[in-house]
Amino acid sequence: FPQGAALIRMLANFMGHSVFQMGLQDYLTIHKYGNAARNDLWNILSKALKRVGKSVNIQEVMDQWTLQMGYPVITILGNETTDNVLVISQERFVYDSDTKPKDPALGDNSYLWQIPLTIAVGNTSHISSEAIIWVSNKSEHHRIPALEEASWLLGNVNQTGYFRVNYDIRNWRLLINQLTRNHEVISVSNRAGLIDDAFNLARAGYLPQNIPLEIIRYLSEEKDFLPWHAASRALYPLDKLLDRTENYNIFNEYILRQVASMYLKLGWPMNNLNKSLVQASYQHEELRREVIMLACSFGNKHCHQQAATLISDWISSNRNRIPLNVRDIVYCTGVSLMDEDVWEFIWMKFHSTTAVSEKKILLEALTCSDDRNLLNRLLNLSLNSEVVLDQDAIDVIIHVARNPHGRDLAWKFFREKWKILNARYGEALFMNSKLISGVTEFLNTEDELRELKNFIKSYEEGAAASFSRAVETVEANVRWQRLYKEELFQWLRKSLTH
Repeated sequence: FPQGAALIRMLANFMGHSVFQMGLQDYLTIHKYGNAARNDLWNILSKALKRVGKSVNIQEVMDQWTLQMGYPVITILGNETTDNVLVISQERFVYDSDTKPKDPALGDNSYLWQIPLTIAVGNTSHISSEAIIWVSNKSEHHRIPALEEASWLLGNVNQTGYFRVNYDIRNWRLLINQLTRNHEVISVSNRAGLIDDAFNLARAGYLPQNIPLEIIRYLSEEKDFLPWHAASRALYPLDKLLDRTENYNIFNEYILRQVASMYLKLGWPMNNLNKSLVQASYQHEELRREVIMLACSFGNKHCHQQAATLISDWISSNRNRIPLNVRDIVYCTGVSLMDEDVWEFIWMKFHSTTAVSEKKILLEALTCSDDRNLLNRLLNLSLNSEVVLDQDAIDVIIHVARNPHGRDLAWKFFREKWKILNARYGEALFMNSKLISGVTEFLNTEDELRELKNFIKSYEEGAAASFSRAVETVEANVRWQRLYKEELFQWLRKSLTH
């Protein structure tokens, strides 16, 4: 139930933190000695709101959020005919709209939430204070007095609500323009939220594919960790959808262009052997790590060289001077670029190292190789509990599946060894479902979808839920490839020639 904390945050936010605290105090006082029912909490919180003159039935609101599947996407459209009037609509957010009509009982129309939508209006230099609009119907009209010709709208201010927000293209353009000219007018968490929403909305087909890629152009000016983190988290699944396509290099090139200047600006961490070096702030180190990871994984030449040099130095001196917080990146990059000797060296270190966390990083680095023979060798070794611990074996298989050179190998291995794997992890459900989703989540061709369905037909015992989720994911991947891949590449081609 990952959304628990997010929902409580949203609740505290729309109630106002002091009222929320007050309500909780009452609740805890009443239930000091008894066990507490959830509905009691909702009722007491409603009473606390009543005391400050607001009437919201919290139980009703929260039941919608806790009992309905998934979460909503809110779409805010400017009204062509009347100024200052917005059309605000809600629907359940799904990645694969083909699955929408399948279940008439849950037909998407039956999904409705009461959504506390915070909204702010901004222009080139400042942003208004937030107003709150309760959206409870499928579609509503709302008047926003301060909307001028060149002002933009921002929904879900500071990302306190558990939903995504989409806008009309005109508003997306204004927001992109704002980020390019002066991104600091928009708060850090909203910049991260815009990136995250745009990539996910485009992925699900709610938004043209180029919008998220245009948003991240401003990143060369971004000095905060959160928006970079949001971008790298969102680029990762997109990268996996494209990494085996023949035009992949255009995508690669585009991302490298967005990362290059910040990578040069930040450079690499110094080795902390010389203790007198002032430790950079945690935020700064995290940002630097994020940028190095993007640079190395998308093939920045300097980043590759740096990693190769660090690995060679370790091999020749047999002293590991690689800064701790970029070790995983350096090992992985080194293994993928350099020859089999490096793989053997890392393999040897994996065996001789006793530190658990280091062992894990070394093992994952071995999965980064481009050599299919080595990847196969690793997959087969993962079944040997004396070499690889049971819980680490899952990570080996999943990481080989993340490697475009190994995706089909891991998928084939998974199907051939399913009986053994299932005997080993079937009882530990979370490990089993982690394995199933890890091996299938980046399959994206018609053939792979067919293989998955045939596999389920022949084996399906008791893992129904995990596999039905896997099928939905792969169907959504295949559909994205079919509908949006070309659109994306066409736009990239254009933007790289300008």
